[in-house]
Amino acid sequence: MLIRAAQSVLIVIDIQERLVPAMQAPARTVRNTRLLLEAAAECGVPALLSEQYPKGLGHTVPEIAAVAGAARVIPKTHFSCMEEPAFRDAFKALGRRQAVLVGMEAHVCVVQTAASLLEEEYDVFVVSDATASRTLESEQACLTRMTASGAFVVTTEMVVFEWLAKAGTPAFKRLLPSIR
Repeated sequence: MLIRAAQSVLIVIDIQERLVPAMQAPARTVRNTRLLLEAAAECGVPALLSEQYPKGLGHTVPEIAAVAGAARVIPKTHFSCMEEPAFRDAFKALGRRQAVLVGMEAHVCVVQTAASLLEEEYDVFVVSDATASRTLESEQACLTRMTASGAFVVTTEMVVFEWLAKAGTPAFKRLLPSIR
């Protein structure tokens, strides 16, 4: 199954000021999330960002917020984005069938969001090099569980190139320097 720009929503989960420093490979996660946000903007893919209890965990890190553009940022207290009414309504209003997930922590909020989406029969793609947990074991267990549950584990470049679908387009030419 291809990840199609016209059917996708990019969901950026809880990449927040007090979470990022505690994660495994936080620079990789932030860098790849930035690229996905840039690619989403180029390819017409809407993005939604969540913030878990921002009063305690801070807001989305500036590196992500700077490229989020018009993406809506929705605070939450549920671990699954889809259990938070405001987020659920915003996602459903987009009318798309594919969810591309990135964020923190993989084994808590990302996995629970994926599970909620799968329960509702959405196509779920978890970007392995743009998700993170505090421990490698938790991150790996999350990816294993999501694969077994029917989610697709993909990489940043897989998503970008499937959204682009074709070389030589203006969007491809604009994104190419960021991919190299």
